[in-house]
Order: sequence, then structure tokens, then C-alpha cells
Amino acid sequence: MINGHVSHWWEQIGAPTPREPLHGDTQVDVAIVGAGYTGLWTAYYLKREQPDLRIAIIEQRHAGYGASGRNGGWLTNSITGGREQYVTTHGRAAAERFQAAMNATVDEVIAVAAAEGIDADLKKGGEFNVAYTPAQAQRLRAFVEAEAQWRHADVELLEAAAATEQINVEGTLAAAWHPHAARIQPAKLVSGLAAAVERRGVEIYEGTRALSLEPGRVVTDRATVSAEFVVRATEGFTENLKGLHRAWLPMNSSLIATEPLPVSVWEQIGWDRGQVLGDFAHVYMYAQRTADDRIAIGGRGVPYKYGSRTDLDGQTPQRTVDTLTEILHRFFPSTHGAAIEHAWSGVLGVPRDWAATVGLDRGTGMAWAGGYVGTGVTTTNLAGRTLTDLILGRDTELAGLPWVNHRVRKWEIEPLRWIATHGLYAAYGHADRAEAAGATKTSRIAALANKVAGRS
Repeated sequence: MINGHVSHWWEQIGAPTPREPLHGDTQVDVAIVGAGYTGLWTAYYLKREQPDLRIAIIEQRHAGYGASGRNGGWLTNSITGGREQYVTTHGRAAAERFQAAMNATVDEVIAVAAAEGIDADLKKGGEFNVAYTPAQAQRLRAFVEAEAQWRHADVELLEAAAATEQINVEGTLAAAWHPHAARIQPAKLVSGLAAAVERRGVEIYEGTRALSLEPGRVVTDRATVSAEFVVRATEGFTENLKGLHRAWLPMNSSLIATEPLPVSVWEQIGWDRGQVLGDFAHVYMYAQRTADDRIAIGGRGVPYKYGSRTDLDGQTPQRTVDTLTEILHRFFPSTHGAAIEHAWSGVLGVPRDWAATVGLDRGTGMAWAGGYVGTGVTTTNLAGRTLTDLILGRDTELAGLPWVNHRVRKWEIEPLRWIATHGLYAAYGHADRAEAAGATKTSRIAALANKVAGRS
């Protein structure tokens, strides 16, 4: 088994050829820090809308080194933290416009990939979430009933027989499905997007570490980039920047990938429509059937490292590999005996209120986007288009969505962050074990943990 090496996705296509670092001070119109999806989409749409803009992207390692090249490959319509949070502040209609925008963004990514010749193993089969304990089924049914009250949600309830016909998860009681999701190969998308922005004249400087972001400039370990607009697109690595250590918590997530599975196994499992797969556990899993017939399955593992430390090349503890393997076998008993060929980890950015944000301070020229909590494959595209409108000074529907210029308080100091995060996931794990043992209702401990975390 390969452990680390950034991700299976990068192993599959090969490590990228390093781009040149920044060799001296430079002046541009827009400086973007971070060559992941957010930074690349922002550069793509800015150059598409105004080709004469001078744009530089600063990247510590290589394009797609972070979450953009390590994620589970879910191109789905989730609003980070849920749309309900915006009803109080902006009204129900605004929350529904946000959902419609997210639905459309799934198709926008697919369309751009086709237009730019990016083969990212895209297959639009919707999002499928399964319940396999009575308590999970209770939550799932309540979720579907609540979603039915919202425009653009488009969620369907599947009873056990219909659910297992789509994906035969052992012990399925019910499932929820919606059409606004696709499977992708993350590294193929990010590498193709990087090439697309370079074709439009964007400079990507790799091997260059940003030390501080200030109005009008980015100070790096090599030189200074001066710009009218500075965009922070650093997601889980934001804590490394001066003054931003407590802005977003870097949450760890891990994945494993099996060897390609034989036809006999797939005949038992089904799962042939490109659906991405999740569940209604508290410590939930996420998975996809890859284009070459593997199962890639992920979950939280060790959720947080003391002091907001971030990993480098995706090395994953064996106990996390074992836990994910157990989930794989619990879902699909026919995978017993299949080799686990790769394990890897990465970090995602978690704001204190679990709500993603995008914005621009026009007075200083400082812009930002992130805090996706694992829903960033789609949301980054919407962020890039929104930042384009904000930077170009356009009063558009995207610029008026309720997440624009949303601000949250900082995370607590250590050791409170570590204690709280590990305590919360211990509570969720306890609740899942109780439900697996037969508890028919959601644990009060899990409900309390949601309130403490700011997720309800």
C-alpha cells in the first residue's frame, strides 16, 4: 500500500512538472495566493472577462497540492453549513437563490471542463446518501421531508428496495438522492484548470511561500508581489499566514482507494451511474466509484492536530486506514479480500460557524474565499465567479448572494481548540456506536455536540 505521496489522484496521473518560482519583485493587477480550485477559478474567470489583466498566482508547493488534489471527488450542490442559516439574515428567497446558484454551478464546472478539453472523469449521477440504522433512517426521513419545503432542493426518498437497486449497501433501510452532483478525478480537474489559466496568460509561481498578505502586496520568502487586489485562496493552509492562525481551523480528512474491483463484485454492488455516496452517520463517510473501477472512500480519521498543524504529503495513521477499511467492508461485504492500494490525507478549512465565505474589502483591495468544510469542489467555482464580479465592480446576482462578505469570529486559543474538536468527534463516535448497537433515536450527546460546534 502507498501511504501519502499527496494522493491517489496525483499518483494516477503523475506528479506535475515543477513551475518556476518567483525570481524577483513584480507588479500585477491581481495577486492570488493559492493555486487550488479557488485561486485557479478566480484567475480563469478574471482573464475570460478582462483579458488584459495581469494576474499572478503564488503557490507554496504545486498547483493542486492541497485539498484540490486530495478530495473525494464530489462535485455537488451543498451549501456549506446549510441554507437555513441565511433565512434569518437575508430571507428565504435569498437562501433559495443561493441553492439555485449551487445547482447551476455543478453544470458550469462540467461545461468549462468540456470547453477547455479537461478530461476529469466527470460523470453526473447525483448524490446518494444511505441510512442503515433506525436512528439514521429517522434523520434521513426528516431531512427529506424538510428538503421538500425548499425550491431547488430536488431531493427524493428511496425506500430500501429502490435504494439497493441503485447502490447495494449492506443493511440499507432508506436513502436520499438528488440529481445535482457528479463524480470527478480531482487532480485531473485541477491540473487541467492550471493549464487553462496559463494558456490565457496567467503566471503561476510555484515553490514560493507567501509570508503575509497586506493591502497592495504579497510578501513571500523570495520576493514581493505588488497588486491592486490581493486574493487569499489558501483554505486549510490559511493558518500558516501571519495574523490568520485562528481564522479557519484546518480539519484533517483521510481516504483510501482499493485496487480495481472485478466485474463479479460490481454485479453485486451496482453503483454504475456515477453517483457519489455518503451516509447519515454523525462521523460520516464519503465515497465514489472511480473511472477505473476502484472504490475511494473517506472520513475524518484524526480530525485535528494540536496547534492547527497541517500535514505535508498526506501520510495517514494506520488506525485511520483500518477504520476506513472497516467501513468499506461494512458497506460492501463483497470487498473483503480486495487490496487497499493507497491511503492519503489532507486538510480542509473550517470557519467557527461552519459557513463558507467570499468577499472583498474594496478600500484595501483585500479579497478572500474559503472555509468550505469539505464542500469546495463546486463552491470554489462559484467563489471564483463571485470574486470576479466583486473585483471588476459588477453589481450582479452572484455578488448579492448571502454568503458574500460574511464574517465570523476567530477560533478559540489552544488548548481549547484541540480539546473541543477531539471532544466533539468523540461524542459523534459514541453516538454512532450507540446507534449501531440498536438505539432508535439520535443521541442527545450528538445533538449537544452540534450546538457546541455551531452546526445547528
